[in-house]
Amino acid sequence: MVAGASIAGPALAHWLRRRGAEVTVVERAPGLRPGGQAVDARGVTKEVIRRMGLDAAVRAARTQTAGAHTVDADGTVLETFSAEDDGGDGYISEIEILRGDLSQVLYDDTRDGVEYLFGDRIAELIQDDTGVDVTFAGGVRRRFDLVIGADGLHSALRAMVFGRRERFVRHLGLVLAFYSVPNEFGLDRWLLDHQDRASGRSASLRPIGDTTRAMAMFSFPAAEFDVDYRDIAAQKDLLRERMAGLGWLTPRILAHLDDTPDFYLDQVAQVVLDRWSSGRVGLLGDAAFSASPMSGQGTGLALVGAYLLAGELAAAGWDPAAGFAGYERRMRSFVEANQEIGRLHVRSLAVPGPDDEPGEEPDVEALTELVERAINGVELPDYAGVPDSGAPVTP
Repeated sequence: MVAGASIAGPALAHWLRRRGAEVTVVERAPGLRPGGQAVDARGVTKEVIRRMGLDAAVRAARTQTAGAHTVDADGTVLETFSAEDDGGDGYISEIEILRGDLSQVLYDDTRDGVEYLFGDRIAELIQDDTGVDVTFAGGVRRRFDLVIGADGLHSALRAMVFGRRERFVRHLGLVLAFYSVPNEFGLDRWLLDHQDRASGRSASLRPIGDTTRAMAMFSFPAAEFDVDYRDIAAQKDLLRERMAGLGWLTPRILAHLDDTPDFYLDQVAQVVLDRWSSGRVGLLGDAAFSASPMSGQGTGLALVGAYLLAGELAAAGWDPAAGFAGYERRMRSFVEANQEIGRLHVRSLAVPGPDDEPGEEPDVEALTELVERAINGVELPDYAGVPDSGAPVTP
């Protein structure tokens, strides 16, 4: 059983099904959540997508963003990044897709062979040596061999089994918000990014597949973050307050705040646990090892992790202790590199205090090595001898 139907959950369902398991995915939302931020596939993640048989489907759903321009308050271009930079693995990835669109691709791929339960959640679970008894909020009780939490940064399953979120979620001092707006700004395949170094705030606009709309993004520093992630009205009030006076196109973007269908705001945070499993319960994606959106690799960690978790469990004959141990051993260094990238990115945006000493010049060679580890620093075993039903045919 898998909790969560965004990206990590359906990706894991794909590989578990191919390895011979019967899979149920439960999602507390009534259906798939549309929109969301643009997510990227770089390096080894592109190979996982190819092995899933979904390369064509994912590429067809890309944002088609050509690159990014950083601009000043007057809109003057300061710097340009192309999607072709660094072999397609640069600041703007060649495979860039809205989170909701990737979720739809993964759901379409798995829905005929996987049981999806929308509008429900795990209310209680009790595990023993042979399985896990799950009670759903709707009242149904069922037994599963394994339960995997892929329910994001605020994972309810993680809290249920591993402890309160405060033990594992580490706020990095930044808040992100994004939502779709009418494309009244003349965007045509190029992202526009305005950063105010004096305040540490930023505002961005990116084109999306529907040329009549655009995706707006904001960020601002916040040493503490205590807004309920489910209280949308409070989040919008906070965003208006913190972005006041930023300039550029900010007032026009904020004017659409109450009309958008897909507003999202949350802290930039990482999840750090000593272990990603407990008995027959495991964790995947942001629930286990969020590197934060500032790493640019959250989707990569989810997709690579899904491949390795299913492969290691199947290779271990579905023995949870051996399977989870193999998964953690293969993933840990990859996760740590990406979390370091996320922390470095946030620190690079910090506003220096009046008494702060000038920062040291970065070690370019060490940074280059870290980026390579974060993009390609994990092995994808072929899992020869492990059952594989073959990649499904997708429309």
